[in-house]
Amino acid sequence: MITISSTLNVPVFMMLSLVLSRSFCQVVTEVNRRSCPTLASFIRSFSTSGSTCCSGKQEEVPEVIVDEASVVTLPQLKTMLANHSIQLFDVRRPDEYAAGRIPQAVNIPLDTLEESLQLAPAHFLQKYEVKAPRKEDDNIVFHCRTGVRSSKALLIARRLGFHKARHYKGGYVEWSEQEGQ
Repeated sequence: MITISSTLNVPVFMMLSLVLSRSFCQVVTEVNRRSCPTLASFIRSFSTSGSTCCSGKQEEVPEVIVDEASVVTLPQLKTMLANHSIQLFDVRRPDEYAAGRIPQAVNIPLDTLEESLQLAPAHFLQKYEVKAPRKEDDNIVFHCRTGVRSSKALLIARRLGFHKARHYKGGYVEWSEQEGQ
């Protein structure tokens, strides 16, 4: 048990506590920044949203990765499509995909994405008729209707080790408005 015998030790104890807590925060921030982008989302979701455990209300949209490096813009998407340098995965439902799609997109509905990304390469090729994405690929892009499901897909992919994957935030809505499809 720590006992403070004089008033001189109180400021020293408080200063030591402050330095240790600040150092801990700096270490957590640095580890988070370098190696685990989804940890930031997890921490933000608990530190920025109100508690919903007792209110009976569920949030409709979870906290998502917000760094700009994980977002593909429409001009970037068009360039990648023109160069055939993209693995574009549409995570909408099959009926949405059938109603209209971005060229070169492969439909993997969000509810089957995690399982699909874990398939053996040969089985993935057989099921989707495209080469299976690899964890080190930097051309994996998810899209949906408006960016909500694709951001969820990005979280799933990152959790599985696809750390360079990105998502097209504008989604099919932006694509069809801009491209007239």
